[in-house]
Amino acid sequence: MNREHRRCLIIGSGPAGYTAAIYASRANLSPLLYEGLQPGGQLTQTTEVENFPGYPEGVTGPAFTQDLRNQALRFGTEIRSGLATKADLSKAPYVITFEEGVEVEADTVIIATGASAKYLGLPDEEKYAGMGVSACAICDGFFYRNKRVAVVGGGLGGQGLPGHVLGDEALYLASLASHVYMIVRKDYLRASDIMRQRVAANEKITVLYEHNTVGLYGENGVEGAHLVKRLGQPDEERVDLPIDGFFVAIGHHPNSELFADYVEVDEMGYIKTEGSTPRTCIPGVFAAGDVADPLYRQAVTAAASGCKAAIEAERYLGEHGL
Repeated sequence: MNREHRRCLIIGSGPAGYTAAIYASRANLSPLLYEGLQPGGQLTQTTEVENFPGYPEGVTGPAFTQDLRNQALRFGTEIRSGLATKADLSKAPYVITFEEGVEVEADTVIIATGASAKYLGLPDEEKYAGMGVSACAICDGFFYRNKRVAVVGGGLGGQGLPGHVLGDEALYLASLASHVYMIVRKDYLRASDIMRQRVAANEKITVLYEHNTVGLYGENGVEGAHLVKRLGQPDEERVDLPIDGFFVAIGHHPNSELFADYVEVDEMGYIKTEGSTPRTCIPGVFAAGDVADPLYRQAVTAAASGCKAAIEAERYLGEHGL
């Protein structure tokens, strides 16, 4: 087995991982970053990024992540492709095993493996990715000003967080779109009373109860959704809903399984950190970005947490004379 030693190992290459690499490199930590299964993270699947400071005209997701990557390289980060397959965080230095049997022994580890959006599993979701299908209303809602959109998902938006319900997505989109359809499988809306009242009072929101999405259609992008009302019932009815955008709000899955035997995670799998810091329960191991953020999940907040993680790693190494 090929083993090498590093002062700082970064696992993941979204805004959190690349920002951590930039700060760690400038602090002379000589970081090694493994890009993982999806170099650049979820943003590589985003057509346009308009809400990250410093890009007044907007930038495509792939171009944005490439800029971050180039900046990390400029300061001396070593970047490799490869997926982590095993982790031993039982004692320092920590050992992470990557594909092809490469073992990296690290004094500090920054976990920036992100979270993966959950989808319904329809082939059309992949077909229209970046062409009308989105899993982030805050990220992409702006592109659907004065257009018709639909939101589909569980009553809590898959988040399990008080106040963060499917109605939040619909109400946010209603402030931009001409009309919002909420596609709900049940005959009721699982939400707080106040949220139900807000949805009911908004003339731009229509709740389609007992509807299932079975497909999407359109020539050069989403033009509508194929729905089935009262699926499996004697009065089952097929409905075509004309829309311009389809938002999936059934939550995200944090990519934390590899480390869950060592770090503390919440009931949804997000890595727990100490207060507002990126410190995990293991000294020298830090979590940054969406893998530790069930609430915001924005590029700018991920980048900020990557900065914090690198600063904490530098402090830890200094305090321990490493």
